[in-house]
Amino acid sequence: MATIAEPKTASTREPPYDTIRAALEAGRVVPFLGAGASLVGRPEGSPWTENSAFPPRGAELSCLLAREANFQDVSADPRDREDLLKAAAYFEQQSGREELRFRLHQVLSRPHPPGRLHHYLASVASLRLIVTTNYDTLIERAFVAAGQPFDLVVHPKDSDEGGNSILWRRAGESAPTTILYDELENMQIDFQTARVIYKMHGSVDDRAQGELDNFIITEDDYIDFLSRMTTGTAVPKSFLRYFRGRSFLFLGYSLADWNLRVVLRNLGREFDAQSQRPGRKHWAVQNQPSGIEQWLWQSRGVNVYDRRIEEFLDGLGAPPGSTGG
Repeated sequence: MATIAEPKTASTREPPYDTIRAALEAGRVVPFLGAGASLVGRPEGSPWTENSAFPPRGAELSCLLAREANFQDVSADPRDREDLLKAAAYFEQQSGREELRFRLHQVLSRPHPPGRLHHYLASVASLRLIVTTNYDTLIERAFVAAGQPFDLVVHPKDSDEGGNSILWRRAGESAPTTILYDELENMQIDFQTARVIYKMHGSVDDRAQGELDNFIITEDDYIDFLSRMTTGTAVPKSFLRYFRGRSFLFLGYSLADWNLRVVLRNLGREFDAQSQRPGRKHWAVQNQPSGIEQWLWQSRGVNVYDRRIEEFLDGLGAPPGSTGG
């Protein structure tokens, strides 16, 4: 009797490059960029300093904040020092929110060049919405380098309105408009003409005045944000409508991060409905996902592939471009 082959694991399956490329070029995909998307091209094992060509990993930024806040006084466990939510919260408790914001601006506003992934996404004109949970401005710099106008939407934490608004800087404008949550239904973006970068966890402002500096970075920040996710008051309604009928492409994420799991769970009916829709698939590219991470992705209707983003870009046929270094 013939046996049924076991499904291939993430490490052995080949991504459907032709399908993903065609969907990207037709605008049927919404890319989500995680921390790993900012590190494409960074040599393995290379040490990070504030003068590095790449922004820091989360653990590197965490260790910097922990050291400067004397975090070792409350915990000698290196795992705590590498936990950005804890280190940022302790820094804030020791020195205040303004000092935390100022220090993050110093570290993250350096002119890091965009990498190959950012240049590739900026070049695909049919991509109308790109979502990122990174604070850096690499994707914005890639759009500027490509001469592509874009709207920038930032979920704020440190603005005057705190977590009760969205900051919307339209293409060609220097200052953002504050859109209160009770006005979000009227926030209309024409995705036929506009390209939008949505920074779900805030952003550094690499201009000197730092007007857009906003960081969802401590545990309390995440709790506030996620509570808005659960009540449907975090993501603009026009974005949720745009999600419908499109696939999601997750790049540089790890489902070991509990906050990402909650975000995915609470993206709302748009994500859940698409996951159950026949013929609609989502994809994630993650280097060496664990067995439990593979299960978590697949349980959310996402096919995960064990690839470095550089390898994935090779498979798509993306131009070599800049590696950020």
